[in-house]
Amino acid sequence: MREYAEKLDQWTGDIVVTADEIERRTHAIAPDVKRDIEFAAGQVRRFAEAQHASAREFSMEIHPGLTAGQRLIPVNVAGCYVPTGRYAHIASAYMAIATAKAAGVPTVIACSTPYQGEGIHPQVLYAMKVAGADTIMTLGGVQAIATLAYGLFTEKPADIIVGPGNKFVAEAKRLLFGKVGIDVFAGPSEVAVIADETADPAIVASDLVGQAEHGHESPAWLFTTSRKLAEDVMQRVPALVEALPPTARDAAGAAWRDYGEVILCDTREEVAEVSDKYASEHLEVHAADLDWWLARLTCYGSLFLGEETTVAFGDKASGPNHVLPTRGAARYSGGLSVHKFVKTVTWQRMTRQANHEIAQVTARISRLEGMEAHARTADDRLAKYFPGERFTLGAPVER
Repeated sequence: MREYAEKLDQWTGDIVVTADEIERRTHAIAPDVKRDIEFAAGQVRRFAEAQHASAREFSMEIHPGLTAGQRLIPVNVAGCYVPTGRYAHIASAYMAIATAKAAGVPTVIACSTPYQGEGIHPQVLYAMKVAGADTIMTLGGVQAIATLAYGLFTEKPADIIVGPGNKFVAEAKRLLFGKVGIDVFAGPSEVAVIADETADPAIVASDLVGQAEHGHESPAWLFTTSRKLAEDVMQRVPALVEALPPTARDAAGAAWRDYGEVILCDTREEVAEVSDKYASEHLEVHAADLDWWLARLTCYGSLFLGEETTVAFGDKASGPNHVLPTRGAARYSGGLSVHKFVKTVTWQRMTRQANHEIAQVTARISRLEGMEAHARTADDRLAKYFPGERFTLGAPVER
């Protein structure tokens, strides 16, 4: 891992960041910047805590003498990856770490790429600290993912690895899935905007460009019932792209040129059908009757209702998590949440009297399936708990 860190990131310093080093590298951050990071991290933490409270443990008697229940148990170790490539992803630090801590994860290990040869970006490092990371490591890319999975430098292998990253990070997570849990199979960031004739084309165009700056392969889609709005937006986007600084202009220009789409539909029902088919990572609705859209739409990573709510708010500071499914995965999966760090496990307890019926049914079904050893575990209990009583246990399996 040290060899890869030197070869790929030109990093030869310490891997594990000490408390003193964190303090030294974050000391000079302006107080107003610290307040902004603390505010945003607090928003994410509060939302995650509410998510955690929405699930509950329970027990119930589902048959006389048979009590079963559910427990919510956080994983023991979470690995949180925070990318620092084209941009310094400050928000990704608290999105992952604060959510894991809200879930009750005892040990959260965070990794981020060295920035300009001087260790982790100071503001990313501060966000990691504020969010509650227990261990922070200066590692990026595939070597960081492998380190988290195998517990290198910490002797604490992660149970789950979360956080966005480039295509190499995504592939490393895919290859390790099974050995560890992961949040989502991540692809390039996506945005879709649903708009009708009531929408402001300037705001719609701005929001499409705002997400296209993520990268050269980041789709930006507009689904609308208004030809006038569609043409207006298409006319505005190139000028907005051209007005961006060089890095963002390069990314957004390529994304809009190669992956931008505008789809004109006859009805809002058709718009909803198209939107669900695309199952976009981020979905904005700039249309009348927002409650109808909330009730009707079913496939998206996160939904932003109304002009006043934009994806950038969700990406940075509003509270819900911004690590979301892409490439159609929103058809079957949600994004990162406190629930990703919590195992929903079941338990059961049974009286001997409850065995009287449960064991008989178990024995008979086991023999219908051809599983004689299963059946005999039920037979043995019936013989012990109800000596001398005769039961109908099914025909013994003979082959």
